[in-house]
Amino acid sequence: MKTSDLQFPEGIQARFGKTPDDVALNLADAVAEFLVARLKEVPRASLVVSGGSTPLPFFKALSGKPLDWGKVDVLLADERWVDEDNPVSNTRLVRDNLLQNHAASARYLSLKQPGATPAEGLDAVKAELAGLVLPLDVLILGMGNDGHTASLFPDAPELAYAMDPECQDIVAATTPASQPQKRITLTWPPLRDARFTALHLRGEDKLAILEQAMSDPGKVLEMPIRAFLKPGLQVFWSP
Repeated sequence: MKTSDLQFPEGIQARFGKTPDDVALNLADAVAEFLVARLKEVPRASLVVSGGSTPLPFFKALSGKPLDWGKVDVLLADERWVDEDNPVSNTRLVRDNLLQNHAASARYLSLKQPGATPAEGLDAVKAELAGLVLPLDVLILGMGNDGHTASLFPDAPELAYAMDPECQDIVAATTPASQPQKRITLTWPPLRDARFTALHLRGEDKLAILEQAMSDPGKVLEMPIRAFLKPGLQVFWSP
């Protein structure tokens, strides 16, 4: 698929790059610029990121930005319910790749807390996030081939609750049948209201999934990414 073939809804800005590193640098520049401006207005700012391999060059580029990281709260949009020393831990990924260099002084708020299951640890997670100021400032999302984002999976029994526009909980436990680990995720309302939202994608397959999502935006529970395809979204993509 050619990027020129995609028709984005009005108000969504698409930024296509030639390489993952180019896109990572562009995204890091945009995020740093937003955070610098935000910290001129408020005492603290928040940065919500996603795991996986796609954001690694973005994490490394952003970590070198000389902004006032000591005033930035960093957290994940979602996390697998595994210990930090587990290879699939997104917390480990963030600590090793983002919370380095200048960004080492940021405050990290962990979605993984004590408890055998995310349901058991839910109150501890809420306590960890109690001081987080809403709306969130910066949100960087990814997207799976099933149209999920964060841990808002189409096959999670808890999806309707986590996607409820009136949901009062900032986080929810999810147990998607397609995934080997139980999950903890920010719910849709706090994600929806972020001041700056970017969707960071890589690969031709993700363009095809995005086109599918945009073709029938009303069926949100079938492809939760559809809930974020609205004015103000910025899409950063590379081959």
